[in-house]
This record gives sequence, C-alpha cells and structure tokens, in this order.
Amino acid sequence: MTNQAPHPIKLGGVHHAAYRCKDAKETVEWYGKVLGMDYTTAFAEDHVPSTGDYDPYMHVFLDAGNGNILAFFELPNQKDMGRDENTPQWVQHLAFEVASEEELLAAKDHVESLGIDVLGPTHHGIFKSIYFFDPNGHRVELATDIGTDEQYAELKRVAPVMLEEWSETKTAPKHADWLHEIARKENAAKSA
Repeated sequence: MTNQAPHPIKLGGVHHAAYRCKDAKETVEWYGKVLGMDYTTAFAEDHVPSTGDYDPYMHVFLDAGNGNILAFFELPNQKDMGRDENTPQWVQHLAFEVASEEELLAAKDHVESLGIDVLGPTHHGIFKSIYFFDPNGHRVELATDIGTDEQYAELKRVAPVMLEEWSETKTAPKHADWLHEIARKENAAKSA
C-alpha cells in the first residue's frame, strides 16, 4: 500500500445550495411561514459577477439551521422556470432534518393546516419522511432519523459493495433489504 498525500481540498460543509424561484418575495415568505426559516441576506445585481453578463437577478438566502443556508434566484429576464421533464418529480428535492417522529408529525399537521398537500410519513427503515411542494414546484422533504448506530454502520459497510453491484447490473442490490422489512413490520403492527 502506498502513502497517499492528503486531498488538497478540505471542505468545511455546504456554504449554500441555490435554486431558482418564480418570485423571491413569495418564496421568502413561504419558507418563513411553512418551515420557520429566517431570511438573512439578499444580493441584487444587473450583471452576473462571475460572467459579466447582463441578467438582472435577486438572490435571497434563508437559514435552514445548523449553519446550512438555502438560497434562491429570481431571474425575471429568463424564460419561465420549468423542471427537468426527463426526471421524475420525486427525484430532485430539498430534504431537511427534524429532531424526532413527534416533530415530524407536528410538522405534517402544520403544513396541512396551511392547505398544502402532504405525502407521508414514509418509512425508509432508518428514517421517516413527509413530502410536499413549495410554490416554485420544488419538492420538499422533512425527515427524522430513527435508525440505530448498528444499522448505520451496516449501511456504511455494504455501501461500496452495493455501488459496485449497481454499476455492473443496474438492478437494486439486496444487501439492505432488511430496511424494507423494518418498515413492513412497523406498518403491519400499526394495522393490527
């Protein structure tokens, strides 16, 4: 085994994740009302700093907790925003963590009280989630971890094997089927 030099990049986390929005004010108000996010910062320019192109924009930043920032761009001179029609709606989404199942259920009640359709909770074996859409058509997920340290360790252990098998076969590897069994058992117990 050879000595490897340390990687030249040392990440300190996600500075921000940015998406497009239809209306910056509506988006800021929605994320504040629905998810309790604080609106922290805005930049508005007529020219894009990195390219110099004329393309007026409003760039807004929202605090998602624990130093995580969610940002949006409103681009009034661009074509109406759409979505990748070749990708199912459930794939591209923003997922936020809540601390417990009780908080997840309280969040579901709150979001539904605002007239927003909510899917879930969905049991994923080691976490549970609810799903809904923001006014821009972005899918939002709230999730809470429910797994054990042993379960997370096992998932980390089989991750390389699963990726290799997927790469070769493009069929779902069965190394973590026990996750589905956990969900099935809990759902059966609730139905009884």
